[in-house]
Amino acid sequence: MAGSIATLHPETGEGERNARIELAAAFRVAHHLGWNLTARNHITARIPDDPEHFLMNPLGEGWHEVTASSLLKVNIDGTVVTETDKAPGPAGLNFHSCILRSKPELACSLHIHQEAGVIVSATEGGLRFYDQSACALYGDVAYHEFEGLAEEDEEGPRIVADIGDKHALIMKNHGLLTVGRTVGEAFAYMQRLVTACELQTRLLALNAKPRELPDDIARHTYDQMAARRGNKPFGGHDWQMYMRLADSLDPLYRD
Repeated sequence: MAGSIATLHPETGEGERNARIELAAAFRVAHHLGWNLTARNHITARIPDDPEHFLMNPLGEGWHEVTASSLLKVNIDGTVVTETDKAPGPAGLNFHSCILRSKPELACSLHIHQEAGVIVSATEGGLRFYDQSACALYGDVAYHEFEGLAEEDEEGPRIVADIGDKHALIMKNHGLLTVGRTVGEAFAYMQRLVTACELQTRLLALNAKPRELPDDIARHTYDQMAARRGNKPFGGHDWQMYMRLADSLDPLYRD
């Protein structure tokens, strides 16, 4: 079993324990969905009862291998406090820590290089809106110019500024990023974003002109969806289903 320790330490607090389990589930399901098939890219989760620390995956561990105990604990300034010889990827640590440090209202950030998302990120015009599901993102997608590997200290604040108050960021010629107040919310936004990108790439491959939704209809549909959930985190029911999926795939991710 991959991981820096075999099982969660018995003195791990309930808040950290739950955060570790939820985050490990996100990695396992994201891998199952084909979002990331390498040992790179990151998902982070703030520890709810210790908000100056967050969890993230170590570099070199496949997302199908992540367990609750193998996640690294990092302080909000980006220093790993877990006693381990493993480390996070430098680019991921740089901008994920900046996001959580700059936005205390957020608890999770998720970044992937999923193929359809990279294709859309490299396309002039960005994401288009063709179906009902994508309307959950209408007006909620920002863009960030490609600057090379996101390891420079100065790029983190620019990423944060580009996200603004939105939940989805298309990093041009790079990949996708979503944020949320919970792991489930960031995951749900990413699911909608990936699905919208996949649909767009397939439509544009047809020898036919795709029909975009009119802006007023897309906005109206977004408003309908927002009114339904109120102030609750987006995707709550879906996240509970994904947690059950993680258990069915391999319940040992909880160790």
